[in-house]
Amino acid sequence: MLNEDIATNVLLMLLCYAYILLIIIISSKMSTFLHVSPKASRKFLHAMIGNLPFVIPFFTASIYPALVAAPFIVVTFIASPVSPFKNVNRKLKGLANITEEGHHLGLVFYAISYTALALFFASKPYIIAAGILPMAYGDSAASLVGEKYGRIKYKLLARKSLEGSAAMFLASFLSVTASLAFFSMLYSLSLLNWVIPAFAVASATTLVEALSPKGSDNLTVPALGALTLLMLAGGA
Repeated sequence: MLNEDIATNVLLMLLCYAYILLIIIISSKMSTFLHVSPKASRKFLHAMIGNLPFVIPFFTASIYPALVAAPFIVVTFIASPVSPFKNVNRKLKGLANITEEGHHLGLVFYAISYTALALFFASKPYIIAAGILPMAYGDSAASLVGEKYGRIKYKLLARKSLEGSAAMFLASFLSVTASLAFFSMLYSLSLLNWVIPAFAVASATTLVEALSPKGSDNLTVPALGALTLLMLAGGA
């Protein structure tokens, strides 16, 4: 039985690695083949990797979800423009190009956030989802909508647009609500444990995203999103 559990967990890890690598490859080629902007490619990568919390309930040991993300802290750092390993950096040109268009350490921070949340909350993956999905879908929507449609500008600690922040809130609310609906099939989460916490998570993460300059939202948004749901529904 123990061997079967290990085999199941390893297989799931390999499938997650394959999924992540596939998304990285697709993202790196989107500008060439689909003629989308590098920013859109990067946000596609963010959004698709944000789906990983939905796999966590199928692991049988809590360490494995963290092991899925942890290697990508190193990989994204080596691929970043600040990497001291320039030869390796050139071999990871596709990922490096995606990273360089945004904050240099943005993807590194993203991998750190996912690893930390997976390490502490693997038994409650809806907490992880509350941290990751606002970053994956909310921040992506905020960036793309704000760049294209942002007209009403404001600045707290970072320059943002009202339209982008509205997109952040809506995408965060919808993605977190959908995730809680999914996890309610596996854990004891009632209807109130979907909508009210999702609204609170969306509000908190939208505010902290507006206050987070230069890629730091890859740390602050997941942390506050997870903390907000933990306080409201973490005992479920």
